[in-house]
Amino acid sequence: MDLNALMVRYIVNDVDAAIAFYSRHFGFRVAAQSGPYFAILERDNLQLVLSPPKGPGGGSQPMQDGRRPEPGGWNRLIVKSANLDSEVAALRKAGVGFRNDVVSGPGGRQILAQDPSGNLVEISRLGDVVAKAIQGLPFDRSGPP
Repeated sequence: MDLNALMVRYIVNDVDAAIAFYSRHFGFRVAAQSGPYFAILERDNLQLVLSPPKGPGGGSQPMQDGRRPEPGGWNRLIVKSANLDSEVAALRKAGVGFRNDVVSGPGGRQILAQDPSGNLVEISRLGDVVAKAIQGLPFDRSGPP
């Protein structure tokens, strides 16, 4: 396994539960695992590093002021969706929790799924504004479509 130059680390309460979540619901595969203390998952060109808040690894060590890493917060992975409504329905049926309902804005439509530790995965259907910006085409910057 080659390590990517850029990776994302999530602090999770249970590495095995997080592996099951990301593998089952978002198509990640395990690239490496060291028991309950560490795993690297892969999907396309993303490597997701999973570590518990306490353990022997560097990602679990407390800061000098005593604070410990913890799961949750607002940072998140973004997973593109071709059919947001049907994917959300399937995830809800499978018992996946969400922090919000689908919202719409100039960038498209999105919803925030939560892994078993409360880390977020944004499921996003990109809108015309983002699609045009990516293609370098002009677009109306005045507000939502």
